[in-house]
Amino acid sequence: MTPILRHLSSVTAPRRVINKLDSSLLLHYHTNSLKSNHTLKHYLDSGEPIKALLNFKQRFRESSSFIDSFSVLFAIKASSLAQKGHSFVGKQIHALVRKLGFESIIQIQTSLVGFYSAAGDISSARQVFDETSDKQNVVLWTSMIAAYTENEKSMQALELFRRMEEERIELDEVIVTVALSACADLGAVQMGEGIYSRSIKSKRRLGLDLTLRNSLLNMYVKAGDVEKAKRVFDETLRKDVTTYTSMIIGYALNGQAQKSLELFKKMSQDSSVSPNDVTFIGVLMACSHGGLVEEGKRHFRSMVEDYNLKPRDPHFGCMVDLLCRSGRLKDAHEFINQMPVKPNAVIWRTLLGACSLQGNVQLGEEVQRRIFELDSDHVGDYVALSNIYAAKGMWDEKLRMRDRVKKRREPGKSWIEMGNIIAGFVSGGDDGKLMSGEISEVLRCLITCMTSYDYDVENFDSSC
Repeated sequence: MTPILRHLSSVTAPRRVINKLDSSLLLHYHTNSLKSNHTLKHYLDSGEPIKALLNFKQRFRESSSFIDSFSVLFAIKASSLAQKGHSFVGKQIHALVRKLGFESIIQIQTSLVGFYSAAGDISSARQVFDETSDKQNVVLWTSMIAAYTENEKSMQALELFRRMEEERIELDEVIVTVALSACADLGAVQMGEGIYSRSIKSKRRLGLDLTLRNSLLNMYVKAGDVEKAKRVFDETLRKDVTTYTSMIIGYALNGQAQKSLELFKKMSQDSSVSPNDVTFIGVLMACSHGGLVEEGKRHFRSMVEDYNLKPRDPHFGCMVDLLCRSGRLKDAHEFINQMPVKPNAVIWRTLLGACSLQGNVQLGEEVQRRIFELDSDHVGDYVALSNIYAAKGMWDEKLRMRDRVKKRREPGKSWIEMGNIIAGFVSGGDDGKLMSGEISEVLRCLITCMTSYDYDVENFDSSC
């Protein structure tokens, strides 16, 4: 559900960062470029970044005198938006920045960090950050920390945030929101609470910032601390759609489906706020976890008919999950086949997982064929079908399926927060580095403690 929870973030760091600067102070332009720059901006505002890049390229070929720092900024933004197949163009524009001597313009450097982040090139983003001379600008730090967070490197994001605090860069609501997002990804609640506390202590007005409060609420939701999330929700006087949605999803994810649906009903009665498509993901999740099939169908129809919202893959996935959890594999299969868009591999995997649980070999084989047409390199698909064969005693088929596994499953990762330290763990690591003896001793102590409270502990090998 992590991709779903990411929708709750109400900050798009690169855009917010660019908007925070006064361009009249930092950018310079040529008067003969004003009209051309207006054309570039028009293409960007119209959602046509490719046309913006082509226009920029044509202008540069005609005369480099028509290129100023505004032109370069628009071109970098166009490269970020175009992304696929145009990362090389962005790198060329970066080279042009150096050639024209625009490295001192903080807004351009910030945009370059955002471009490399969007392209998944985090090392180049960090290089731009390190090469920028003005390190006293909070916007630059925000861009780099957001880049780490957006590329699932939250530990590095928090390390850089700690360094930022040490250098006494003044915090604002945007950087604190990004830092809380990193804490949420790691489940580092204590650290997040410390960051929030320090921020409102330095600037009392930040305690009233709705975006910041929503980020704190989202952090508690991701950590599974519904009680603290509810406290933040209740103390937030002016609630928006993100506030309600975060709490609705929080209840849904933590086994409180009825409370989730009751809150959605209350939200629907609030004339100042209207649910969005992410809200309905939470509602459908609640119905799925609560086994409320008919109510889930009703909300799915209401989303389209009453709120004029177009279902996306997560909504279809929730509906398939709803039907699978209730054991209606045939209905789930029919629902997928009737989808108005081509179902992705994730939706098919939901059905494959249900087939594995219920031992449905025939449907499981068909579903796996559909998955292989979309993605034939996912180890879990082979494992799921081999488990179906094993449950039915079809050992030859199980071995054949296991033999088709071409690569190891990607190691799982987890983190634990100990005071101000976040320790990361990777499954399947180097056995030579494992503290096997110490781990076994801790396990034995835990078992002794649990059995003293009459817990029945099974499958523990004391000799491990």
